[in-house]
Amino acid sequence: MGMRGALLCGLAAAAAVLAAAVPRRLRAVEVTGDSMLPGLRPGDWLLVRVGARPVPGDVVVARHPERPELLIVKRAVRADGGGWWLESDNQAAAGRRDSWDFGAVPDRLVAGRVVARYWPLSRAGTVTRGAIGLQAAVTPARPAQRPQQ
Repeated sequence: MGMRGALLCGLAAAAAVLAAAVPRRLRAVEVTGDSMLPGLRPGDWLLVRVGARPVPGDVVVARHPERPELLIVKRAVRADGGGWWLESDNQAAAGRRDSWDFGAVPDRLVAGRVVARYWPLSRAGTVTRGAIGLQAAVTPARPAQRPQQ
């Protein structure tokens, strides 16, 4: 493993430790399913800023309104009367469920805003706000410029 690989591995470990050490502010979640392709893939690990208020275009983590034990990763499209209209970036994904199926998600079920993907290392970077209707964008960061929020 070269210098860059070792540094990226260290940064990923630091992100995981940070998420564990500051459980009220950051949370680590794993992407499952294809609903956020191509920007976010199954097996991606994300850092979520818990309690961060979303704005349209943010990628967020919320509790599924019909299955509160299940966390979902979706794009916040618009505020909708005490809740958020959340959509999948990949509307053609098999089994995809979002606000088109269950309506606006109440504010209290929106856990936070996704700020970074830290795994896999080859695709680590910040998750940026996207234009509505566009896929999640992840901006790779050079390790020397990678302080986490």
